[in-house]
Amino acid sequence: MNINGDFALPRRGVLALALSATALGATACAPGSSGSEAAPTSSQPVTTDAASLGEVTLTVWDQNTEGGINDAQNALNEQFMAAYPNIKIERVTRSFSDLKTTLKLALSGEDAPDVVQANQGYPDMGAFVEAGLLQPLDPWADVYGWSERYPEDLLSLNKFSADGATWRDGNLYGVSQTGEIVGVYYNKEQLAQAGLSAPVTFEDFEAALPVLQAAGLQPMQYGDSDKSPGIHLYGATLSALAGEDAASDLVSAAGGAWTDEAPLQAATKLAEWSTKGYLPEGHNGVSKDQAVTDFAQGKGTFLIQGTWQQATLEEAMGDNVGFAALSGVSGKPETLGGVGLAWAITSKATNANAAAVYIEFITNAAASQVLVETGNLPVILPEEYEAAAGTLAGDIASQWVEVSQQGGLVPYLDYATPTFYDTLTAGVQQLTGGQRTPEQFTESLQQDYSAFLEDR
Repeated sequence: MNINGDFALPRRGVLALALSATALGATACAPGSSGSEAAPTSSQPVTTDAASLGEVTLTVWDQNTEGGINDAQNALNEQFMAAYPNIKIERVTRSFSDLKTTLKLALSGEDAPDVVQANQGYPDMGAFVEAGLLQPLDPWADVYGWSERYPEDLLSLNKFSADGATWRDGNLYGVSQTGEIVGVYYNKEQLAQAGLSAPVTFEDFEAALPVLQAAGLQPMQYGDSDKSPGIHLYGATLSALAGEDAASDLVSAAGGAWTDEAPLQAATKLAEWSTKGYLPEGHNGVSKDQAVTDFAQGKGTFLIQGTWQQATLEEAMGDNVGFAALSGVSGKPETLGGVGLAWAITSKATNANAAAVYIEFITNAAASQVLVETGNLPVILPEEYEAAAGTLAGDIASQWVEVSQQGGLVPYLDYATPTFYDTLTAGVQQLTGGQRTPEQFTESLQQDYSAFLEDR
């Protein structure tokens, strides 16, 4: 299946899927030609001549710790240092949750890293920008052609006003390496055992749960001790029930309330799944990695997770695993997704030009090929990329195209306010643990949301 057919760009969450692999010229245009007023925090003039930078050591923090993405990052770092022997990479890895809790302190210290992966939205990137901890990348976006490589709708996910108050507008503070959507992984043999087909719609998925349970199977695998899986479980459910327009409006403060019918309905679904045993017992004490391992070992028919688990599940399950982005209320696939954490240059970077050279190297067309070869989904797929139908890679590629083409991407819910990550993740744990009703859960989200809107 060739996934690079022509299509019109959707209203939100658009990702370009077919671009030339030809390298961009290092002197494509003068800095600032995009109309941005941003300038590097450092006084160093912008240059792409890496050899002129002398001996440089870049400390890089990332959360690419899992399976294929870790393999890709190691390979890209080795290739980078071979191509630029005067620039050494010292890699520091953190889990997503560890990165969230330690990065701001690290950026504020004297030995701050040079390049980091920053989570988009108000809680992380917005807070870093407000504190002056990240450099605007607009000058390098011009010389490396990032503004042309990625659609503006995509770039806006990594933009903030200089004061960190307005998301998706202002300066560019990061470039993303991977694309991602949250969907349903399914065990093909167990579905067949229960006489079921792969789910296409949310209704298919939900109708399968009692059938699987009656067949003696654990319907879903899930672990939320890391907190972030709760965002994916609730977010994918909300996206299908509310639709992309309404769910995206909630995240971007364009309209709606978290106490509306669809958010409450999604919360009610999660509570019911837990009460009925569709979610495994003790899930709030199980890590996401253990849940993925348990699913791979057949201890669950469905797993709601992101495409970043592709390489891990391909290796563990072979052809016995499939993936679906479920169709929602509009009849098209609508789900949580967008781009991976943004690669950003810190304000204390020892050599911002070397940092920009690195970011360009790990996000260009050649890097996309490395990502595909290691079982990952790059933001921009290689021009001639083909994925075999019936394979997990083929499922993910086709679903990625369909969601992107039809405008079904909903930004991650924790982007909504500076405190929404904590409010949402704690709330989902209490919701599925039976300590909070769906009404109490959605009211807590709305209180956080309203407080943020009042302060804007």
